[in-house]
Amino acid sequence: MELKKNERLDYVNDNIELIQNTDGLTFGTDALLLAGYICGKYSSGVELGGGTGIISMLLITRGKAEHIDCLEIQKEYAELIGRNAEHNSLADRLNPICLDVRDYTREKECELVFTNPPYMKATSGKANLDDKKNVARHEVAGTIYDFCRSADRLLKYGGTFAVVYRPDRLIDLIDALRSSHLEPKRMTFVCANESSEPSMVLIEAKKGGKCGLKFTKPLIIYKNKDNKEYSDDMNYIMSEGSFPREYKV
Repeated sequence: MELKKNERLDYVNDNIELIQNTDGLTFGTDALLLAGYICGKYSSGVELGGGTGIISMLLITRGKAEHIDCLEIQKEYAELIGRNAEHNSLADRLNPICLDVRDYTREKECELVFTNPPYMKATSGKANLDDKKNVARHEVAGTIYDFCRSADRLLKYGGTFAVVYRPDRLIDLIDALRSSHLEPKRMTFVCANESSEPSMVLIEAKKGGKCGLKFTKPLIIYKNKDNKEYSDDMNYIMSEGSFPREYKV
């Protein structure tokens, strides 16, 4: 396989070889944890904002999803998802679509929608000079409300929506979920170590679900402040591809 300029091939979890653009956003802990947080088996799913396609590929290889439509607004990354799917023999189950999540519709409602969406407001922070990173990090192509409305439109009643987000915008996320008929059912804060504040929050919601939220214990990634040795729970996620039983509903 021939790599393009500023690309590299990395071996990641589940025997996946991932083509990554070194000038763009690369595979990180948030993607790994979202893929592990999703539990159950789904025949059809949609990813909102696919990036490299790694989350969708992890779900397929782990048997959590049979087929996924992977939406990506940036043409370069939509093509990259297709190349990654083909390179890992998943092209028949992972379908990249270059489209704004606000414009996507499908004839049949799906069972699962998931996303690692842009988490910074378009007017907040310093806009990255690299447009690719700017679109991925800032809400210039849709707010969290747009992503949740898209999930509501695509999901069947009782379907699952899973998202990883920033704790400092948790109120916005909860408001967006409920205004889109997505009821939060399970929530987990993620901390680097026992002394640090949460750096991520994972939420599973159900379309049309009844009120009732389970707060799991926080996921602590590292045992100590030096952030070198994984915790037992993180080692479990790395080896099993899913969260331990006590994190599930």
